[in-house]
Amino acid sequence: MSEQAEPRTVAPAVATWAGFLLMCLGMFMAILDIQVVATSLPAIQHALAISPDAMSWIQTAYLIAEVIAIPLTGLFTRVLTLRWLFVTAVSLFTLASIGCAYSGHFAVLLVFRVVQGFSGGVLIPAVFSAVFLLFPPRLHAVATTVGGVVAVLAPTVGPVVGGWITETWSWPWLFLINVIPGMIAASAAPLLLPRQQTDLNELTRLDGLTLILLAAALASLEIGLKEAPHRGWWSLTCIGLLSASAFGIALSVRRSLRSAHPVVQLLTLKRRSFAAGCALSFCLGVGLFGSVYLMPVFLAFVRGRDAFEIGTIMLVTGVAQLVTAPLAAILESRIGARLLTACGFALFALGLGLSAFQPRTADFDEMFLPQVVRGIAIMFCLLPPTRIALGALPEAEVADASGLFNLMRNLGGAIGIALIDTILYGRIGIYAEDFRTRLLAGDVTAAKAIGLSVAAFVNRPPGPPDDAAVAFVRPMVEKASLALCINEAWAMLACVAIAGLLLVPLARNRSD
Repeated sequence: MSEQAEPRTVAPAVATWAGFLLMCLGMFMAILDIQVVATSLPAIQHALAISPDAMSWIQTAYLIAEVIAIPLTGLFTRVLTLRWLFVTAVSLFTLASIGCAYSGHFAVLLVFRVVQGFSGGVLIPAVFSAVFLLFPPRLHAVATTVGGVVAVLAPTVGPVVGGWITETWSWPWLFLINVIPGMIAASAAPLLLPRQQTDLNELTRLDGLTLILLAAALASLEIGLKEAPHRGWWSLTCIGLLSASAFGIALSVRRSLRSAHPVVQLLTLKRRSFAAGCALSFCLGVGLFGSVYLMPVFLAFVRGRDAFEIGTIMLVTGVAQLVTAPLAAILESRIGARLLTACGFALFALGLGLSAFQPRTADFDEMFLPQVVRGIAIMFCLLPPTRIALGALPEAEVADASGLFNLMRNLGGAIGIALIDTILYGRIGIYAEDFRTRLLAGDVTAAKAIGLSVAAFVNRPPGPPDDAAVAFVRPMVEKASLALCINEAWAMLACVAIAGLLLVPLARNRSD
């Protein structure tokens, strides 16, 4: 019989803190991997001779596996215990990283990306479970702050890390950087994390059909959201995928609620504060992932910045988050989680809204203030809602609840990016046609808007433009149109943050 975990009312040992920091390292690796690979997709595409249409599946395969794994974290925790779940997940992630680095074929790379995504998806909610399973209530704010900083810092530093690796080394190092940290975490964690008793009998009671339904439904949802902006939300493919997802989720929810041993414990959603916390997590995911997606799109395709320059500019948000993190923990104890959350979403809406007015020529200076505001706001939007949702739950419910809480943030990100792409793909042609019409009509303001010299525009030869003039002006029109679409997307994200602000009154400082 193994030892029991130390009670949450007892001060944790130094070893427990060290083990928790190793868990945060594992989560950092999993989140960072998404960003660093995104910056180097063209290099991977060229090396493995991947078609442009198939290239996005390098990321999609990871994200699908991740979103399937996140809600299953509670089940895995009950079976393996938090200690061995982390060791298993970080070991698989490390081995899969090696496999990705030495993949000589696209299909092999996809297989290892799926393993990476599944194991990485477990690492994220496991950290937030550990906050409430390993530490007494008086230390929840500190531990949540540490985990929260790691969770939001990884997407921010990802572009600069990925850009630097791509320019300095070769693309396999995007995966090989995980090996040494992964080996350290996998070997040291068993010695540091508290021991608990495993329950392998849980697998004999597993509802396999519900598990398959849930996995298929989440995969269909992720693929449907990916394809919707390109094929159209009302295309037969997307309607079929999203309808199948809705049916699968509904059926798996029904079976889970009727099961004595559900795959995912959904009854926790009856707690008002947990349900409100999940809704806030969803709104945060839309804004957080959406903003991390929009900035590189603007800087790369409108401003022409490379990956390293983009990452350097985006570090402003990361620095603001680091500076704000201890302040968030102090303020929560002073003014309460709900009020701090309200301040966070109000600031988040402001920071997103400021970017909705950025000019086509915006660069570091124009982006500085919105990034600072968003960096401050993100910590206020992440840490207090985590405490609201998970802080007062019974220990037996924490692991499942953490999975659902983190799943909502990831789903928010997936839906937010799909809506952003819908705006970009759907509106850019409208703006471009408007510019074309105005330019042909001699509108000087349109020439200024796309960056065309007014003198050259006014003194152009009479008659329709020739092919050379069209070729010269077309990229300017496309960039200006894309910039306007991006501003619309920022406004949409700000509206979602306002919706999060309106949800705050439903939450309470303590779960009930």
